[in-house]
Amino acid sequence: MQSDTLLHVANFSTLFVCMVLKFPQIFVLMRAKSTTGVSLNSLLLELTGFIVFVTYQMYYDYPPPTYLEYPILIAQDVILLLLILHYNGSLRQSLIYTLVFVGGWRLLTVDKWIIDLAMSLCTFISAASKLTQLQCLWRSKDAGQVSALSWALATYTCAVRIYTTTVTTGDMQVLVRFIAMTLLNLWVLLTVLYYQRNSSRTKKDE
Repeated sequence: MQSDTLLHVANFSTLFVCMVLKFPQIFVLMRAKSTTGVSLNSLLLELTGFIVFVTYQMYYDYPPPTYLEYPILIAQDVILLLLILHYNGSLRQSLIYTLVFVGGWRLLTVDKWIIDLAMSLCTFISAASKLTQLQCLWRSKDAGQVSALSWALATYTCAVRIYTTTVTTGDMQVLVRFIAMTLLNLWVLLTVLYYQRNSSRTKKDE
């Protein structure tokens, strides 16, 4: 009984956090009207990983509470993508991205081997997303408009999903993905905090 309660709390808290996970980043971009430190390629890779992951879960009829947050995250990522394209002056490219993502999503469910292969690559795609964001931070040495709160929330949700996956489906591919994402999200978070602290020190010195 206690285990069931803990699982419900974990699922509910993850869903609740994911409902607002990208909001801090969205608000930061809207306020600054700048995308400094935010990697477009990282966002595109993350969006690809989310689409593959939720499609895999739905294809194999996994319990909805274990992936219900992903459609919400996808919607928030789409808003972020539109904002980045807008502030970069390339909003027209949104039509191309829409066609690519919708076409790719349809392709995933054409045959079982396609979705299985995509899922086996999903961890690498999502990991590449985090590493691309890290590379952007290392290159600019400026956290710019990157929201530390959004990355902290992302770290929490992935950590919780390690537990929920273990006690529900036990799918090793999914479990490995969440472990890797937890560590990488934490790495990005610490990097953002490091550069933000350095920026604050520089401003004080001036």
